[in-house]
Amino acid sequence: MTLLQKITEGAIGPALALLPTTMDTSEARVMLLAICLQESAGVHRFQVVQGRPGVRGPARGLWQFEKGTRASRGGVWGVYLHHASRKPLEALCAARSVRFDPDAIYGALEYDDALAAGVARLLLWTDPKALPAVGDVEAAWALYLRTWRPGAYTRGTEAQRAALRSKWGSYYSQVLAFMGRG
Repeated sequence: MTLLQKITEGAIGPALALLPTTMDTSEARVMLLAICLQESAGVHRFQVVQGRPGVRGPARGLWQFEKGTRASRGGVWGVYLHHASRKPLEALCAARSVRFDPDAIYGALEYDDALAAGVARLLLWTDPKALPAVGDVEAAWALYLRTWRPGAYTRGTEAQRAALRSKWGSYYSQVLAFMGRG
């Protein structure tokens, strides 16, 4: 079984089965897989701090969610507070036996891949724009930047930004090939 199959069958599929059926689309699956690869290479369930082995950064789960704060409305807190995602998040938490509380959700992301995939899908759901068409790598990149707001990109040099964008293109192509669209 390939890594993308494992992520799809072990995290994305179970998560989407617990969310409203309108959230399970090819566009959503492509975005979830590409973001998972970009954020964690599909293997890291906590943020790896470059050059500091064993040190855990603040992001958790395969989709690398930070907890955020009520004031920032980012990360888990953002999905928890947003009017479009709050009720589906509550149902997802109940189905995954996780207390409906930002601290509990954040704490579970590292250990519950389906919960992490569900929270990631709900974050995408809160974006006011429609999901990009499958194959529109530029629109997908723009959505990723808008919703995940990756610090490495925001604080990065032009060369670092270009490297991150290149990595995205490679991962996105892998996902399209996996989905039979590449």
